[in-house]
Amino acid sequence: MKCATEGSDGASRCIKIGLLAVAGIGAVSWIVMQLWNALLPDLFAGVARIGYWQAVGVLLLSRILFGGLRGGCHGHWRERQAHGESLTPEERQQLKGRFGRWANCGSSDKAEASGNGGDTGDKSSSNA
Repeated sequence: MKCATEGSDGASRCIKIGLLAVAGIGAVSWIVMQLWNALLPDLFAGVARIGYWQAVGVLLLSRILFGGLRGGCHGHWRERQAHGESLTPEERQQLKGRFGRWANCGSSDKAEASGNGGDTGDKSSSNA
């Protein structure tokens, strides 16, 4: 987010984004609190109702446990993609051999494989 733009327009934009973020977190926390209080005390014996700040804590705890503390999303995939692009063709073929039937998943070879499969299907249907 670039807040240091020319003029006061950049500062007002940053303030608007900040207020929207605070309002969004507040709304999600309220929804978590309402869902918790509507479902969990009835489903499980001994589970108490929670307040707003406890719902914020549940969201923060779930972020730590399931989302990690790193900013950004899926940064490790970019590193893997860069590593894959730096491989030689021989290394790529060797890596594909390790994955067996998943070797063509998401690659450009998949289109060729499906094209060959379609040709084989046409030949078998014409032979029948």
